[in-house]
Amino acid sequence: MSYDFSFVNRKNTDSLKFDFTTERGHKDDCLSYWVADMDFKTAPEILEAVHERVNHGIFGYTNIKSHYFEAVSAWMKNHHQYEVRREWLIETPGVVFALATAIKAFTKEEDAILIQTPVYYPFKNVIVKNDRKVVTSPLIWKKDENGFGNYSVDYEDFEKKIVDNKVKLFLLCNPHNPGGKSWKKDELFKISEICLKHNVKVVSDEIHADFVWKPNTHTVFASLSKEVEKITVTCTSPSKSFNLAGLQVSNIFIADENLRKAFWLERDRTGYDEPSVLGLTACEAAYTCGEKWFSEAYDFISSNLDFAVNYINTKSKGLLKCRKPDATYLLWIDCSALPYDDAELNRRITEDGNLWLDPGNIFGQEGEKFQRINVATSRDYLEKGLEALVKVL
Repeated sequence: MSYDFSFVNRKNTDSLKFDFTTERGHKDDCLSYWVADMDFKTAPEILEAVHERVNHGIFGYTNIKSHYFEAVSAWMKNHHQYEVRREWLIETPGVVFALATAIKAFTKEEDAILIQTPVYYPFKNVIVKNDRKVVTSPLIWKKDENGFGNYSVDYEDFEKKIVDNKVKLFLLCNPHNPGGKSWKKDELFKISEICLKHNVKVVSDEIHADFVWKPNTHTVFASLSKEVEKITVTCTSPSKSFNLAGLQVSNIFIADENLRKAFWLERDRTGYDEPSVLGLTACEAAYTCGEKWFSEAYDFISSNLDFAVNYINTKSKGLLKCRKPDATYLLWIDCSALPYDDAELNRRITEDGNLWLDPGNIFGQEGEKFQRINVATSRDYLEKGLEALVKVL
């Protein structure tokens, strides 16, 4: 490979992943694989662009110019076959910020908002903290003849929950986190039909869209039809693809003018007026100069997933089950064959194994007896964690 994907020591950098162990109930020397960022440096081309901006020495107010939009729109078109317009773009400091903004813009207190559990836990948090009603339509975990599972939608339950609770908004995780499901076009189409039928707006979190593993492909939810596009807020960011989460930049696309005005007004109510100068610099550089680095990172992480899946399934002798996800660099491990309840499972991993993973129950009740592991790290560090996990369980 042309680029270096070796492990970088992140201790004493105020890293959420490595420097907040004791604050989060873990030992200081634990092996950490939880939050979804990478343990290797971003593309040198991005670093060069950021260094050039730093060397300029002025970090005044900034905003989006045409060259920034051209970089973002070209990436969307080339990677996801979706054409966006300049007026659709609204920048935010993060996708979760955008979720909260959409909730406040399109619903009022006590309105019902639907999520499909198990799902990325900030979905529930932003609903609850904004005094809205959480409605869950659990995904179906279906196992094949070898005991390996994958998720599907319970369309009947999905529609019933919308009707019974008068749901106003649906938060879609596309691709799905933590399950790693890359939703097929026909699956998304069925969801869209139900949402259109019952006048439900959709916020589609597509932050993991770039890491969809071949032969799977990503479908932008808003691309299904012009009708679907008019009810959809599409949330994107370079943060997962290029390890830029701390630079606080996300690109939100809203085709419908009325939805866009409502979202913009709510964002402005927060006092957020200008984006991060270094965030914009890094994002533009990623999308204009980062293609080769991303391609190699894609192959490297894919090989890590292959290694981890083989290691877990082989070394655990079938007591732990996982399949390569369709998407994301997050491995969803089924621990249900073990003779432990969920509390004991988590205790063994945290205390006996000295590991910091994401326990499945934080994604909803349906995530009990699962664990989520981030494999976007070096092979050596990944193997250490997998060895400890299998040994302690």
